[in-house]
Formats: sequence, C-alpha cells, structure tokens
Amino acid sequence: MNRSLTNAIRYVLDELLPPVLRDARWFMYPFFYIWYKGNKKVIRLYMDFKDRAFEMTEEEFIEVYRNIESMARDRPTDLNNACINYMLENLDPTAKTLMDVGCGNGYWLNCVNDNNKTLKTTGCDLYDNVATLKNSDYVKGSIYKLPFADNAFDIVTCHHTIEHLREVPSAIEEMKRVARKQLIIVTPRQRYYYFTMDHHLNFYPIAVYLQQAIQIKDNICKSLQGDWVYIGKLNK
Repeated sequence: MNRSLTNAIRYVLDELLPPVLRDARWFMYPFFYIWYKGNKKVIRLYMDFKDRAFEMTEEEFIEVYRNIESMARDRPTDLNNACINYMLENLDPTAKTLMDVGCGNGYWLNCVNDNNKTLKTTGCDLYDNVATLKNSDYVKGSIYKLPFADNAFDIVTCHHTIEHLREVPSAIEEMKRVARKQLIIVTPRQRYYYFTMDHHLNFYPIAVYLQQAIQIKDNICKSLQGDWVYIGKLNK
C-alpha cells in the first residue's frame, strides 16, 4: 500500500469523520487489526503507544520500531512521488555532499544517486548496516548525537522521522549543526488523534507548526499529497 493511498485513507478518517467516532477505540480497532496483520499481542501496545512511549527506556523505544510488523513495512518507502520529485528539483545545485538521517533502506539516497551523479551521499540510521544502499556511505548513529563534525554536509535530509521522536528540538538542532546549506525535512500534514496507526507523537496540521519547530528563517514549506516538504536554507 503506497504512501499516496495511505494518505488518502488518512484524509477520509481524519477530515471527514466526526472526531467522536474517529477517535473511538471500538471504531479504530478493526483498522489496527488489519494494519498490524492480526497480531493481537501487539495491537494494544500500538493503540496506546502515545501513553506508553514516554515511559520506555531508549532501548525499549528503539526495539518497538525494530520489531514492527505492519503493512507499512511492505512498501519500499514512506515518501510519495510528488515529494521525491520536488526535493530532487530543489536540491542546492552547488552542493557536493548530502546526508540522510534515518535513511531506512536507502530508497531516497538511491533516488538521489540515480538522478544526480555529482553528490557524494551518506546514510545514517540505527541499523548496523543497510545492504540496499547502492552508492552511498553508511554510518550508524543517533539523530540526537550525529557522529559528524559541524557543517559536515552541504545538504541534510530527514524523512518521516521527526513525527516519531520524543525529543524533537534536540534532533532539529543536531541536524542544523551538521548541515551547511540546506536542511530538508518531510513529515505528514496530519492533525492529532489518539488512535493513529503510525506511532506518531508529533503532529503538524499547518505549516507554521513545522516552521516554528525547525526555526530556519529562510524556508519553504510545501504541502504535497498529504505530506509537508520543508526546505530550510542555512547559507553558513
């Protein structure tokens, strides 16, 4: 189930249904059951994730994500094509290096390498390695303490990650620290509900919420098929 389709379903649930129905446990349970492939042992955890997330140790929190089995894992990327194309078109043409934080299986970095042969690319995530990366370096590391020097990369990207974080401000500052020219962030344009099938802890229904969280004066925040693409120009 690709990103554009799930965003369309989310729009119907979040925007067209009365909140009293949309956020009722009994109503949402069948959706969770389908999304998590009938695994009753974890459905309660996932339905109450917003309450439980802040009680977990960092390792427990990471393990939740390592062990998720949902329909989201059946797709190659959380990015929709409109966001991918917009980012590719708006990468700083003078940039020589790009690092993707929370690179996952490397889908975005592979797209960059297929479309831009001049950028040296690097992925960073919590995995020991990412076998599906084609022409990128890989460094294991945490978004809260990136293992790179100040201004190490011309462009830093981060997709569908900040909505999951327990500490957004420190993660944003770390990405700004290692970026020299551009910081590009993609996150859902999503309003808050308690029962969301995505483990999201942070919600950005309007652009100003995201702009205030990132705090880069020169920025573009564009809505594309249910997601925000934020491009901040640093010019260090």
